[in-house]
Parts: sequence; structure tokens; C-alpha cells
Amino acid sequence: MGKRSMPETSLDAGPHVPVLLDEVIAAFAPLSGKRILDGTFGAGGYSRALLAGGADVVALDRDPSVLPYAEALKAEYGARFTFVSGTFSDLDVLAAPYEPIDGVVLDIGVSSMQLDEAGRGFSFMREGPLDMRMSGAGESAADLVNSLPAEELANLLYAFGEERKSRRIAQFIVAARETAPIATTLELARIIEKAIGRKPGDAHPATRSFQALRIAVNGEFEQLAEALFAAERLLEAGGRLAVVSFHSLEDRMVKRFFDPDKGGPAQSRHLPQRTAEARRWVEVGKAQKPGADELERNPRARSAILRAATRSDAPARPIRFEGLGMPRPRGAA
Repeated sequence: MGKRSMPETSLDAGPHVPVLLDEVIAAFAPLSGKRILDGTFGAGGYSRALLAGGADVVALDRDPSVLPYAEALKAEYGARFTFVSGTFSDLDVLAAPYEPIDGVVLDIGVSSMQLDEAGRGFSFMREGPLDMRMSGAGESAADLVNSLPAEELANLLYAFGEERKSRRIAQFIVAARETAPIATTLELARIIEKAIGRKPGDAHPATRSFQALRIAVNGEFEQLAEALFAAERLLEAGGRLAVVSFHSLEDRMVKRFFDPDKGGPAQSRHLPQRTAEARRWVEVGKAQKPGADELERNPRARSAILRAATRSDAPARPIRFEGLGMPRPRGAA
């Protein structure tokens, strides 16, 4: 996954500006002498700001389209900047040669670059192949749309997109593909609009369904969970983790990761009390959201939430999805 940034037309147009930039930089201050891992490089907005503030940066991204931005930063900052191709779920392994790492920043979501490039198939506003793959490998959105049974498709749209009309949408998709496979973004968007209609002033009716398909195609929730635990393994006591998420499902996972008690079942006073686990994260900050000035510059930032915390000296936990509130389609293994 990459950054949600202000769109630019070219590398020469200036750096992309990721959301909550000042707040992210403040989460790692002071920067001088630190080495920060930018786990979702995108167009390099966070990396550039961290470098400008005096930190060294190791950046990761699985999207090959970001390489020109990485090359530009390498040319400007030399040995202070390193780019590694890979998924942030493996960030502890990929960053191992560059340890110690003092902080990790993750910006979860699809970038403006990806949304605005019709050929990537992320946008319901632009004609393009129904793809949505960040890395270009594996099953595409078209594969899912044209192969999943109606019930599985409806469950996916509901779990990952919180689409309340998922069953009706799935029925319309299955009926449409009986005539011919659904191949393009606008074709799918028209089918969804036909299924549930569109009221003036409302968000596009395909918004939630496209979100759900993108998340499923790229395994975004699993990637996020694995990245959080990878950061816990990577960072030593005092290290900082800052995560920018873009909707309630992601934010819930981050919140519960930092504070597992938030997601655990209530203890009955009639049963033996559980022994409290050692806290892996301390100084857990309150959720931060964009201010009015940032929203005016970048309306796509409206749903962004930043959470940051400091690593304690407690041993890292094994990966455990339970308690994170990670959405799963009904019937999924």
C-alpha cells in the first residue's frame, strides 16, 4: 500500500504532500541522528520530510511505479536514503541489514497516483481494466468479480467495504457476468449504480464496493496486521511507531494493537482474573486528525487518522489476529 497524497503531474512538479505530515514528523522528533523506516514509500513525501529534518531513511514499497521517486531521493541524499522493494508485512526482515531502526511510519491506503492512473483500475471514475493489484501479481479485481459465487461476493463487499446493500449488488454482478465477463472499472461502476441507485449529493454508489475489492485483492488487512507485529519485532525499547489509516476498520486494528485491552472480552468478576500482559507499547497518543487548513488543501485527507506509540522493553508477541477486530468475510477460513 502507498501514500494518500496531493496529486502532482510529474516528478518536476515538486514533492507529493502526504497527510498529517507535520504530526508524523513530530511523532519522531528530534530527527537528527535517527534512522526511520518509511514502510509505505509511495511518492516519498514522508521520506523527503524525514531526510530534510536530519534523519536517515530506509524506505519500502511493493509498487514498482514508485521507483522514479526513490531514485530521485537517492540522487539527492545519497547514502542517507535507501530504498528496498518489498511488502511492509516483511519490514523487520527487509530492514534487518540496516538496524538499528529508531522509528517506523506506515501510511495505509491507496495513493492519489494510483487512483488517478486509469490503467491501474482503482478508480470508479476513470475507464480502465478492472485490476487493482498494487504489485501487478496475483488475482485481480476482475478475477474476483467474475468468479466468486453471489454469496461469497456479497460477504466480501459487506466485510471489507461495510456495504449494506452488498447482496443486491452481488446479484446484479452475477446476472451481468452471465452475458459477458465484467472487464472494466466503469462497467462495474454502472452495474453497481444500477443495482442501488444514486441520490444527489451522496458519495458514488460504487465507493464501498471498490474499496472492498481493492482490500481483498491486495490482502490489505492481513498486510496491516503483519506489519504491525513486524514493527514490534523490529523496534527496540524507545522506538516509535506511527500509523496513518484511512477508515474505521483500519483504525480499529491499530488502536487494539497498541492497547490489546481495548479489544478483549470483559472479565467476569465471578471467574479467575486473567494476568495482565506486559505492555509492548507505551505513551500511546490520542488519535490525531487533519485540521481545517489541511482539509482545504487536500480533501482526500478527510478520513485520515494518526496513532503513534513508543516501544517498551517487553518481548515482542507472536502474530495474533484475534482481538484486533480484523474484518473477515462470513464463511472465510
